[in-house]
Amino acid sequence: MSNPVFGHLDAVPALTRPDLLAAPVAAAIEAIGLDALVAAIDPEHADTETLCATYGVPMDASANAVVVRGTRAGVEKHAVCMTLATHRVDVNGLVRRRLDARKASFAPMDYAVEATGMEYGGINPVGAPADWPVWVDGAVADTTWLCIGSGIRGSKLFLTAASLLSLPNAERVDGLARPAA
Repeated sequence: MSNPVFGHLDAVPALTRPDLLAAPVAAAIEAIGLDALVAAIDPEHADTETLCATYGVPMDASANAVVVRGTRAGVEKHAVCMTLATHRVDVNGLVRRRLDARKASFAPMDYAVEATGMEYGGINPVGAPADWPVWVDGAVADTTWLCIGSGIRGSKLFLTAASLLSLPNAERVDGLARPAA
């Protein structure tokens, strides 16, 4: 399938290659009936900037998932924030307020990996814990096709912004992220 967002990658229907998906991602794609594609990559090139340079995937079509944690009076809340690779999530402003937290930060890597069942560098909202909200920055929502993590470092998932917003608990949140300096 030809699409400029795929760069030099050969994307195929995701469920035809479950070996390229983390188990929770494959289960969610099947359960939701999500229209997604997957492409194999060298795990050494999984980080966004390297991926885009190596495979020709546009930075402005690459979205990153950030797991955030907010706390208030000993109660923790989590969310998955989706931002373009060219932007940074406003954790201490909008995210903290939306979580109704006194303090907000990126969730520790070990926790995010264990809670999602996905590898670091491959975490995405598809298959994330069902009680976590998925906040999609307006810049992501306004993009047609997106390249995101697949749950493992050895592949990337491609889906439309509309598909991303169709996930349970997904919501467009304008101003969630700001352009990186």
